[in-house]
Amino acid sequence: MQLRYAFRLYPEPGQRASLARAFGCARVVYNDAVRAREDARRAGEAFPTAGVLSQKLITQAKRTPERSWLGEVSAVVLQQSLRDAEAAYKNFFASLKGERRGAKSGAPRFKSRKDNRQSIRFTANARWSITGCGRLNLPKVGAVKVKWSRSLPAQPSSVTVVKDAAGRYFASFVVDTDPAADAARMPGTGQTVGIDLGLNHFAVLSDGTKIDSPRFLRRAEKKLKKAQRELSRKQKGSRNREKARLKVARAHAKVADARREFHHQLSTRLIRDNQAIGVEDLAVKGLARTGLAKSVHDAGWTQFVHMLEYKAVRYGRTLVKIGRFEPTSQVCSACGAKDGPKPLHIREWTCAACGAVHDRDHNAAKNVKTAAGLAVTACGAQVRPGLVLAQRDEAGSHGFPSEPRAA
Repeated sequence: MQLRYAFRLYPEPGQRASLARAFGCARVVYNDAVRAREDARRAGEAFPTAGVLSQKLITQAKRTPERSWLGEVSAVVLQQSLRDAEAAYKNFFASLKGERRGAKSGAPRFKSRKDNRQSIRFTANARWSITGCGRLNLPKVGAVKVKWSRSLPAQPSSVTVVKDAAGRYFASFVVDTDPAADAARMPGTGQTVGIDLGLNHFAVLSDGTKIDSPRFLRRAEKKLKKAQRELSRKQKGSRNREKARLKVARAHAKVADARREFHHQLSTRLIRDNQAIGVEDLAVKGLARTGLAKSVHDAGWTQFVHMLEYKAVRYGRTLVKIGRFEPTSQVCSACGAKDGPKPLHIREWTCAACGAVHDRDHNAAKNVKTAAGLAVTACGAQVRPGLVLAQRDEAGSHGFPSEPRAA
C-alpha cells in the first residue's frame, strides 16, 4: 500500500527564489498544454499526445527567446506538470462518460500565478536525495532543511514540494508500506464497535464511550474574525494587505492542523482497538446547506471517515458503512421497535414497547453496529484488500483520497 509522509521544509531565501521559479515554470507548461488542447478542439483536430506536447512545449520551447528560462529548472518538474494536465483531461472525460465516481469533474482550467497553493513533483529520475545530515537535496534548488517528525519506513519513490496558502513549505514523500510490518504493529483483536457521529459529541461509540467535539473553528472564531476584519481594511495590492492575508491563512491553517491531528489520533485508536467498525454514511453535502453548516464543516466527518477507510485497509481491519437512510435514531436497540422520528432537542427517550430508556446517540451507535452486521458475528479474520492509491492524509499530508474505499 502506498502512503504519503509530509514533513515541514525550511528553505533559505535563495532556495525560496529557486522554488518560486520552479513553481512558475511548472504552471506555464501546464497552461501551455491546456491552451494547445483547447486550440486543437476549436480547430476540430485531434488532441496532441503527451509526447508531442513534451517535444513542443519543453524541448523546443527552451530554444526560443520567449521560453528560454524553462531551462533554469529541472526538466522532470516540467514533465510532471504535463502529466498533471494529462490526468486532468482523463478525469474530465471519464467523468463525462460516467466512469468516474464522485462529483463531476470540470474541464481543466488555466492556473493563476496568484493561486495560494503551489506544488512541484520530483520523481526518482530527477536524482533528488536525502543527504547524510538530513537535508533534502533537490536539483537546481539545493539542500533544503527538513524537520523530520518521524523516520521514513522505506525508500520513497517520489517527493512533492508544496507551498500552502500560509506560506509554509512541505515535502510529501510517496512510500510503499510493508504489510508484514503493519500486521505486527497492530495485531488482530476480537472487538467490534459502532460509531454515531454528531455535533453535541463528535462520536458516541456503541460501548457507551462519548468523545467530545473539540470545535476548533468555533474556539478560534474570535481571532479569525479580527484577522479577517483587518484584511478587509487593507488596500488591494499593498504589502500590508499581503501581510494581513498571511495572518488570516495561518490562523485557518492552525485550525485545520489541529482538526487533522485530532482525527488522526482518534481514528488510529479506533482501528487499533477494534477488528471491525460500523459507521453511518452521512450526507455531509446536504447537511452543509442547512443552518448547521458551520458546525458540520467544523466537525470534519468526511476527513475522519476517509482516515478510517485507508487505515482499515492498511492494518487489515473491516470498515462497514451503512446507508444514510437507516433509522438508527428511531429504532429501540433493545427490542427493535420503531418509535418514529424525533426532534433534535430530544436527547433521551423511552421505548413505548419495552419501556427501555435510551440515550439518543448511544442507542443510535448500537443500531449502527447492528445494521453493519457486527453485533451478531465478531469478525476476527484479517481482511486485506488490494493496493490503493497513496493517501494524502498520512503524517500530516493535506487533502483526501481520490475516492472512498471500504474493506
